Amino acid sequence: MRKIEKRAVICMALAILLAAGMSVFLIRYFAEGGKWASSAFNRHLYDSNGVLISGTVLDRDGDVLSSVENGHRTYYENETVRKATLHAVGDLYGKIGTGVLNAFADKLTGFDLVNGAFGAERGSDLYLTLDARYNYEAYRALGGHAGTVAVYNYKTGEILCMVSAPSYDPLNVPKDLEENDRYKGAYLNRFLSSAFVPGSVFKTVTLTAALENLPDAETRTWNCTGSVQIGDETITCSGVHGEQTLKEAFAHSCNAAFAQIAEELGADTLRRYTEKAGLTSAYSVDGLPTAKGTFNWDGITAGQLGWAGVGQYHDQVNPCAFLLWMGAIANGGKAAEPYLIKKTVSSLGIPSLPHITRHTGRLIDSKTAATVADFMANNVTETYGTKRFPNMELCAKSGTAEVGTGQTPHAWFAGFLRNEDAPYAFVVLVENGGGGNAVAGTVAGKVLNVIVNRY
Repeated sequence: MRKIEKRAVICMALAILLAAGMSVFLIRYFAEGGKWASSAFNRHLYDSNGVLISGTVLDRDGDVLSSVENGHRTYYENETVRKATLHAVGDLYGKIGTGVLNAFADKLTGFDLVNGAFGAERGSDLYLTLDARYNYEAYRALGGHAGTVAVYNYKTGEILCMVSAPSYDPLNVPKDLEENDRYKGAYLNRFLSSAFVPGSVFKTVTLTAALENLPDAETRTWNCTGSVQIGDETITCSGVHGEQTLKEAFAHSCNAAFAQIAEELGADTLRRYTEKAGLTSAYSVDGLPTAKGTFNWDGITAGQLGWAGVGQYHDQVNPCAFLLWMGAIANGGKAAEPYLIKKTVSSLGIPSLPHITRHTGRLIDSKTAATVADFMANNVTETYGTKRFPNMELCAKSGTAEVGTGQTPHAWFAGFLRNEDAPYAFVVLVENGGGGNAVAGTVAGKVLNVIVNRY
């Protein structure tokens, strides 16, 4: 009898272990089944070189960006388009982590929990929110400079343009790619995965804090003599602006005025508004994480705070986070979260469920957002020139970010359109490009002109 009882206990223990093992397996299958099926070890889906040979990538208009022909993966016929969309589509060997060929291989193979990778030989059609032409124009506008250009719909979240440079032709990879400085950082998606000194585009945050914390901010004036001494730091300006209101100082991008404003606000207030704006947060684009911005507020002196207020201390901003900050100002305080995958269509012709638009938390008060937008529109009228941006009610801020002695500054230009038919926010960064307005503003104008005016 005792032997039977012992055997029963052993059988029960084995049954429990089996049930526990099955539970773990099922949990992992539901969570990671797609990754298992789309692993490069699966020779039904990858060739002997580890290249995915299943699925087609298309832009929003149905232009094929990458497909499989005769068992080999190929790309769009135009070389510049291939370079312009590389960081979204991906390379052949998975070097670019943000490319859909690597990051979303499970969607391309048509994997689902019921049917597995049934139909994977053909795979699924994966449509991006990008427009190939916009990316083409943006890549050309960068003119060989490193940097990034992005445009997205701040109401729906669709990313229309996402270009990172340097890039290369995935069908003709340079032999010296990893040794040649010309291609330094070519695997990196600068829009999602990098952070840069912001320069004067950060004044949008300092302006927001001033409007909400200085009771007389819009009626006060600040005097600029070309520089201002704050503590041990001499804050230099791009010119002598004289007596000016807050709106005028913003249009002049006056370092002297905004450094004094930052000192008056204090480090705790500026830290709070930087964090509220989302500039120290990591976002997710269809599961692809963005880099976090960094700001060093601890132990900061008054002079260093002055530099921080104009975006020139130990500040680093991620372009995607800044794009959402622009979208939040445009959209009354909350921006649609960006996404890149428009839809997938299985080998059986079954489309995926429609995308559900999600929004950020409130990054800025709606009333303040309207005032900041008016200030940014005034920048275009008074400083940048409306003729450069035809048929656009543009709100923008430029930035010329100093990055070290002997180095040409980074050029920034960011903003949005106040247009119900074209609710687009944008960010342009040209590394070591020079003046923000002259260089990055010109890039933005070329890209927006194609999008808005269809030229």
